[in-house]
Amino acid sequence: MLGIGTIARKVFGTPNDRKIKATRPLVEKVNALEPEFVKLSDDGLKEKTEELAKRAMAGESLDDLLPEAFANCREAARRALGLRAFDTQLMGAIFLHQGNIAEQKTGEGKTLTATFAAYLNALPGKGVHVVTVNEYLAKRDAEWMGKVFAALGLTTGVIYSDMPNEEKLAAYRSDITYGTNNEFGFDYLRDNMKSELSDVFQQHHHYAIVDEVDSILIDEARTPLIISGMATDRSELYQSIDGLIPLLTEAHYTLDEKTRNVSFTDEGNEFLEAQLRARGLLPEHQSLYDPESTTIVHHVNQGLRAHKLFQKDKDYMVRNGDVVLIDEFTGRMMSGRRLSDGLHQAIEAKEGVAIRPENVTMASVTFQNYFRLYDKLAGMTGTAATEAEEFREIYGLGVVEVPTNLPIARKDEDDQVFRTAREKYAAMVEELKVAHAKGQPVLIGTTSIEKSEMLSQMLTKEGIKHNVLNARQHEAEAQIIADAGRLGAVTIATNMAGRGTDIQLGGNVELKVLEAMKANPDADPKALRAEEEAKHAEEKAKVLEAGGLFVMASERHESRRIDNQLRGRSGRQGDPGRTVFYLSLEDDLMRIFGSERLDKVLTTLGLKEGEAIVHPWVNKSLERAQAKVEGRNFDIRKQLLKFDDVMNDQRKVIFGQRREIMEATDLSEIADDMRHQVIDDLIESYMPPKSYADQWDTQGLYAQVIEQLGIDVPVMEWCAEEGVDNEEVRERLIKASDEHMAKKAVEFGPENMRNIEKQVLLQTIDAKWREHLLTLEHLRSVVGFRGYAQRDPLNEYKNESFQLFENMLDSLRENVTKNLTHLSMPSEEEQRALLQQFFAQQAQMARAQGEAPVQGVTTGGADVAVAEAERTEPLPGFVEDDPSTWGNPGRNEKCPCGSGEKFKHCHGKV
Repeated sequence: MLGIGTIARKVFGTPNDRKIKATRPLVEKVNALEPEFVKLSDDGLKEKTEELAKRAMAGESLDDLLPEAFANCREAARRALGLRAFDTQLMGAIFLHQGNIAEQKTGEGKTLTATFAAYLNALPGKGVHVVTVNEYLAKRDAEWMGKVFAALGLTTGVIYSDMPNEEKLAAYRSDITYGTNNEFGFDYLRDNMKSELSDVFQQHHHYAIVDEVDSILIDEARTPLIISGMATDRSELYQSIDGLIPLLTEAHYTLDEKTRNVSFTDEGNEFLEAQLRARGLLPEHQSLYDPESTTIVHHVNQGLRAHKLFQKDKDYMVRNGDVVLIDEFTGRMMSGRRLSDGLHQAIEAKEGVAIRPENVTMASVTFQNYFRLYDKLAGMTGTAATEAEEFREIYGLGVVEVPTNLPIARKDEDDQVFRTAREKYAAMVEELKVAHAKGQPVLIGTTSIEKSEMLSQMLTKEGIKHNVLNARQHEAEAQIIADAGRLGAVTIATNMAGRGTDIQLGGNVELKVLEAMKANPDADPKALRAEEEAKHAEEKAKVLEAGGLFVMASERHESRRIDNQLRGRSGRQGDPGRTVFYLSLEDDLMRIFGSERLDKVLTTLGLKEGEAIVHPWVNKSLERAQAKVEGRNFDIRKQLLKFDDVMNDQRKVIFGQRREIMEATDLSEIADDMRHQVIDDLIESYMPPKSYADQWDTQGLYAQVIEQLGIDVPVMEWCAEEGVDNEEVRERLIKASDEHMAKKAVEFGPENMRNIEKQVLLQTIDAKWREHLLTLEHLRSVVGFRGYAQRDPLNEYKNESFQLFENMLDSLRENVTKNLTHLSMPSEEEQRALLQQFFAQQAQMARAQGEAPVQGVTTGGADVAVAEAERTEPLPGFVEDDPSTWGNPGRNEKCPCGSGEKFKHCHGKV
């Protein structure tokens, strides 16, 4: 009997069906325009882009321009790439333009789909960012789809790590910019450490399309992006503590694999105290429970986590003497990423490699809060439906399942559950032999490097030739995936999420043609292509006859989405295929989530050695377990985000203030307001309202006026005058400080004074923000304990962080005022020293931001030497002591004296 929900869906259709139906009239409009756009010349396509851009900038909505823009883009893609977009790709592009996630199955052409939405949204001239999971894909897609955009008269750029500044600026100024999520996020942080608006990369956050959106916005969103500087070296402490951990027994700690948590028992704490005292790490009179022991307790806990929660070749690997993290979802190495709070150092001590100093946070942001900066956000993936609630709640993104161009012919079989891992792997090898004998390509999915290498050894023993793809073979990724669909190919892959390269039956014809051209450079390209395409067609026919790609998974992942991604590798574009999961009760997911009950069932059934249980109920039971884990992980991410949202509100204020300061030409009003506010605070503190004259602390006020305002005025005499109140004293102080600063403006020159104010404001904001971040980190680590006192940790964090932020702003005003009021014209020798100090700071900042150091700086010795700049002829009529003869150079232009230095570093400097 059908349920009410099922009957309703049959009558009204699902919400997804209704969304698909709503796009059909638009797709028909685009198709109706096709004959008109086919007739246009190549220049005609570009002229159409100019016309559409003018209409967009004049205020015409992008929704109204969509049919013409899509028709123009389809024709450009047909000419540039020989690809005519399917109607389903147009549907996907409509959903992307509307700010949704388009779920398109593997092989449905997401890369081309994105060009339509990117083109349409680039018309207003604010730039579009296309975000990918790795640099190979960013460069590949920018080069490949750049041909389409070039045919439309638009520019394309790509950003990557260690890229020269000038090139990166040019890439960001392009109409469409490709890059990785990490690089976009780090550039946003770097922008908010810059002091010149012309150096800022990201001028707008207009529209972003995120490829493999589930991988980026969910899997990677648990780790914030942090730009940091070096702290003090404490490698000896890590090594001393690392020597303690192997001495612990199971009675000394409790391990919870479900929550990935490990903590010391009371017995463990007593044992640690004795061991730490014996090594001189804990004073005799001090206990681990004392507040003074916070640091040592923190390091011991990190040492325990490093040993018990982090496994080599699963969570990380050691490469060239470095501990490199492995992404648990993609199996890729995350070079340059380090665990925070001393955990990475604890793992380095465990592995006996060089321990790099901890870092101090200079700027940080989570992916959630970075991507929520965009006016409009969209995403593409093959698997998003299982995380639809999170996308809607966190990012306001709807998920729409786009139909496939051809019906899916893949056969997804029920899971096979064995008692032991040994039986499971033996069954997999037997099944593999059968498929391999008929030439069927096989893809074996594993969850760790260790398991992929173990399976590789088993296949080598059986004499089966195969490829292995994991973090160790990261560089050969695209080639291995491209070959995985060839006749008789066997590929073992660790976590196939977000690979970005299709597995085509018979292999990738384009790569085959490129290889043939490299091998025969003198051959006729057309003849060579025809020959390779004929061979490919023959091989593809044999693979189709053998049953298409066979996907064997050796384990289920915690997330159904990752399993679906692996399944989706088979059966692209209506191809036949087969998928099956091989499981055992010893697998992590089965062991942690309810394998005892299953074990009893299997024992009752009298399962023999090598036999498997296969039933749809088992699949449903496992999916429920996975859904529970996904729900728990979502709650963890949601809680982390709530805490980060508190910091994000403050980050927006600070970064917004920095932007305003960089954009402003005259900051004297802000500097004056800050100084006047400092005077108000001093009057309130030392001459409180409604207090009598004999209660005033005039001596303290006098000392603070000299300290904070740099002026020596007769404050005590003023206060002793008959009838003088605090308002009168305040006005006199404001007048005296204004006159003091006016004299400085004359002494330095108005333009120099404005530049000084800008630099002092920016540098003070940056220093205070760094201190504030560190304070918030410490607050975040201890606020959880407030729960024991029946107080909500989040509310406590909100209240205290707001108070800390207010304190920071007060301190900021005081520092800016003090720095400006105590400013004096330096001697030539002091100027030289200041210049060297400036270069040293810039070089350090460049290293922290991952950029090349400032040109003209050598840091080989202890001192920082300024290299000789390339000299030029001085400006005609230039007189050293007469600024009126210097012309009107910009701050970043060469100095008119001919030194070769920038004006701001030479005659235009403070």
